[in-house]
Amino acid sequence: MSQKVHPYIPNMVPEVQEEMLKVIGAKSIMELYSCIPDELRLKKDLKIPRALTEYELRRHIETTLNKNISTNEYVNFLGAGCWQHFIPAVCDEINQRSEFVTAYAGEPYEDHGRFQALFEYQSLVAELVDMDVVNVPTFDWGQAAATSIRMASRITGRKKILLAETVAPERSKIIVNYGTPDLHFEFVKFDIQSGEINLDDLKAKLTEDVAALYFENPSYLGFIESQGGEISNLLKEKGVLMVVGVDPISLGVLAPPSHYGADIVCGDLQPLGMHMNFSGGQSGFIATHDEPTFVNEYPSRLFGIIPTVKEGEYGFGDVAYERTSFAHREKGKESVGTQTALWGITAGVYLALLGPNGMQEVGQTIMQNSQYAVQQLNQIDGVKGCRFNSPFFKEFIVDFNNTGFTVEQINKELQEYNIFGGKDLSKEFPEFGQSGLFCVTEVHSIEDIDHLVKSLKRILAK
Repeated sequence: MSQKVHPYIPNMVPEVQEEMLKVIGAKSIMELYSCIPDELRLKKDLKIPRALTEYELRRHIETTLNKNISTNEYVNFLGAGCWQHFIPAVCDEINQRSEFVTAYAGEPYEDHGRFQALFEYQSLVAELVDMDVVNVPTFDWGQAAATSIRMASRITGRKKILLAETVAPERSKIIVNYGTPDLHFEFVKFDIQSGEINLDDLKAKLTEDVAALYFENPSYLGFIESQGGEISNLLKEKGVLMVVGVDPISLGVLAPPSHYGADIVCGDLQPLGMHMNFSGGQSGFIATHDEPTFVNEYPSRLFGIIPTVKEGEYGFGDVAYERTSFAHREKGKESVGTQTALWGITAGVYLALLGPNGMQEVGQTIMQNSQYAVQQLNQIDGVKGCRFNSPFFKEFIVDFNNTGFTVEQINKELQEYNIFGGKDLSKEFPEFGQSGLFCVTEVHSIEDIDHLVKSLKRILAK
């Protein structure tokens, strides 16, 4: 098979390839792929279409994208980790500025202002969660939770981790994958009526080798864990750290995890000024108190403020940079690469814009809207608006077991009414049967909720 030399792909000239192969001791390019199982190799030419012109490519991409139906066309009640919130225009205006969009790691001599912007973001999130130290964002909530748990293991010197069974399944997989094989995981059962952690099961599993317990509040299933103080007391008796994942937009109306004993708080910044995306748009944060034991275990960058030699002038820069893998690649506590700092700046803009009163107003609106939705859903024959008897925030499980319909059927029918229904939980939580996780936020009007209820009544009456 003849090989074409492409002008824009380096090292395709045969003489150059031969020289490289000779240096590494390989006879051919294919020998480099010998580790790939034969059944996974493609044994025919790729049918690559001819190159398109710029105009043809644009038309092709736009035609493909137009097949998607977005939340601009349909009313959306789907959340489960990526939520529809109102995005103030100023968030997009700031995060599209060239000095932020094009910045990579950023240094003072080339990137004036970015350190300060990230310091301000950290300060605002720290105030929201009532902690002292916040990191430059990680990729998403799953990464933040996994890193928080590894931090807890290094701090305690223990290897066993307890996870609440109600942790988002996707995050559980990330956490276990990131911790394996060093850490060992065990799940703590929950009360089927309230969703809250089963304290008897927790007590039985709190052995001397447990480093941390991780749970989420509000949970993936929407309910609010009210036993935080009791859980904290149980953990402290055994020297176990409490790591809590939180939806930050809930903290305008709910007490932050630090108030009921959390040692490490983490979560996703997406509700704070980030659009939903078909990919990306997620960003995780980690927060702790200002204690050297905890600060020194952060693998990611931290920005601080300090007076300069000029009186009244301040500078911004890395705190304890030597603890990161940026400083010591081979000795880093964890390898930290490109992060989502741009979304941190966006979250900072959002928090600065809303302030404490704005965050409280958003939280109250979400609570009111979601409560109204549950009340109206309860009026439908065979439907239980909220399966749990505990308070909830933003998301709630709607029980369809007595309707004779599956959630999959209902969601398909709802699309005929231009509605995206809730997430089908029948595979992730089969104990709930035919139940869906619905999400209501500040963007939903009474008319949107009434439209959902009327549509469900028509579907279930068939």
